This record gives sequence, C-alpha cells and structure tokens, in this order.
Amino acid sequence: MHMTLLTVLLLQADTALGAVAAAPAPVEKISMLNLLMEGGALMIPLLLCSCIMVYVFVERLMAIRKASVVDATLVSRIQQALDANNIQAAIAACKSSNTPIARVLEKGVNRMGKPLEYVEKSMENTGRLEVYQLEKNVSVLSTIAGIAPIFGFLGTIAGMIILFFNVQHQGFSLETIAGGIYTKMVTSAVGLIIGLLAYVGYAYLNAQINKTVNRIESASAEFLDNIQ
Repeated sequence: MHMTLLTVLLLQADTALGAVAAAPAPVEKISMLNLLMEGGALMIPLLLCSCIMVYVFVERLMAIRKASVVDATLVSRIQQALDANNIQAAIAACKSSNTPIARVLEKGVNRMGKPLEYVEKSMENTGRLEVYQLEKNVSVLSTIAGIAPIFGFLGTIAGMIILFFNVQHQGFSLETIAGGIYTKMVTSAVGLIIGLLAYVGYAYLNAQINKTVNRIESASAEFLDNIQ
C-alpha cells in the first residue's frame, strides 16, 4: 500500500516537472522608454530638436492662420470710402481688420493721389515685409529636418564603435552583440522620425504661407484695378 502511494506521488511529481519544462518561456517585450534610455548621450540633442520642432510648428501655424483670415468686404468698404473721398474712413477700415492683407491695402490708401506705379511699388514692398514676418523661423524646421538624422546616425556609429571595442577586449558573445546593435540603432530611428516630421511640417507651413500670399496678391490686384 505504501509502495503504491509512493509510486503515485513520484509519477505526479514527474508529470508536474515535465509540464514546467514544457511550458514556453515568457516572451520578452521591448519597452520604448528603455530603448530611448539606451540610446545614449546623443538622445539629448535629438530631444532638444524635437521640442524646438514642436514649438516652432505650433507657433508659426497659429500665426499663419491668424494672418490668413480674410474679410471679404474689406476691399469693397475701402472702395466705398474712396468713392466718397473719405481717406480716413478707408484707413480706419484697414486698421480694423489688422491682417497682412489690410496692412498692404492701407499702404496703398496712404499713397492715394500719387502715380499708380508708385502706389503699386509701395504695396509690393509692404507685401514683402508681411511675407517675411510669416516665414520667420520656418527655416528652423528645415534645419532640424537635415541635422536630426545626422545626430541619429552619429549616435549609432558611436555605439557600434564602443560595442566592437568591448568585443575586442572582452570576447565575442552573440547575445551581447545582438543586444548592443538593436539598442544603438534607436538613435538612427529617432533621428529619422524627427527629420521626417520636421520636413512635413516645413512643407505644410510653406503651403499655408503661399495661400496667404495668393490672397494678398488677389486683394492688391483688385484694389489697384478699382483705383485705376
């Protein structure tokens, strides 16, 4: 009886051990935060680039959207005031709008009575200044789009140099090499992502600026046709 009970217990123990041995090992998951921490010191300038990129994009986008607001009745109100020989009312209409289009038209109203070529030239100069204000700091995104991938590649190259130096002095280990390579590739991936986002943001802002410039040119042409 005792031998039978002992045999059953041994069989149960063998079965339990076999089940434990047959159980698959838990799958390790990659933590994005850990990967970023493993990126090394060059992750700091990449983080700085990303912060500058977000700030410049949001600030310029808000400024461009504010500048692109168009008062559809502005030109007609200016024309009505000029038809009544009320220059001050026309200037007041421009000041009430406070947009690049209104400031360009205000310059034209202030030059009323002078030759048309002089009026047009003054409006063009004012338009250039307004476009310059819209484009301010947008080139920063283009710069980040160029240097962020370079920082990423530099981080990867520096990590690989350190990795092979350790292999030379500490011996070859496949696990160490594999782990070192995938962690050092993080800087390249982050740099490429930041560069791509900066380029897309730069192109988008330029497209919005071009739309605003077209609106300014259209309103200016309508104004010049009316006073001609």
